[in-house]
Amino acid sequence: MNSKKPLILVTNDDGIFSKGIRSLVEVAFTFGEVVVIAPEKPQSGMGHAITINNILRMNSSDIFGEIKAYTCSGTPVDCVKLGIYELLKRKPDLLLSGINHGENTSTNVLYSGTMSAAVEGAMENIPSIGFSLADFNSDADFSLSKLVVKQTIEAVLKNKIPQGICLNVNVPKISIEEYNGLKICRAAHAFWEDRFDKRQDQFGNTYFWLTGQFNHQDKGEDTDLFAMQHGFASIVPIQFDMTAYHAIGELNSWEI
Repeated sequence: MNSKKPLILVTNDDGIFSKGIRSLVEVAFTFGEVVVIAPEKPQSGMGHAITINNILRMNSSDIFGEIKAYTCSGTPVDCVKLGIYELLKRKPDLLLSGINHGENTSTNVLYSGTMSAAVEGAMENIPSIGFSLADFNSDADFSLSKLVVKQTIEAVLKNKIPQGICLNVNVPKISIEEYNGLKICRAAHAFWEDRFDKRQDQFGNTYFWLTGQFNHQDKGEDTDLFAMQHGFASIVPIQFDMTAYHAIGELNSWEI
């Protein structure tokens, strides 16, 4: 592999045939040598799941022409693991995940296969970025997203992401003319109020369809949701160390 250019591993959770990953590959290719490994079918909402009770299959694909690409039967995190330990001769210089169809702001990041792939990269000490567009349409306009990807990659290659950190980048559904730039944020305190739509199939058996409403009570002006609402692409640094350090002192005072 050409060591003069950054080696870039690209994946996603919407599957290798999505418009989002094609847009990401087009931009990534201008920065370095790209290798793609992505799920063979959509894997949204898989979080950090890995395949342990089934076999994994990986097959080459010519979907991106001369760019090396592979489909994987598993999850986004499976893709990252296979990419690092089976496909590549060395660890990539950059890992890119997305561009997801639908935003991954606030607590959505916990369920996101897109961001779990980036977190897996950070766990391997690889500079990693997850990109999402606030548009679930399969034929969404990724013009602004491609500009944001370009700006973010340039910043990451010029600077250095702190070890153990990956970036969660969300792009609003607006035109390039309405775009106000990149904004570093914190994740908003918001969550889904889950509901289940209870139905019956043609045989009279009960089944459930998860639905709900997004509850956004955080009025802070430093959040990803605020930034998105005001024409910015939000960048939230994410860490895989989920230790609540501020609570250790209180827990040590317990009578156990």
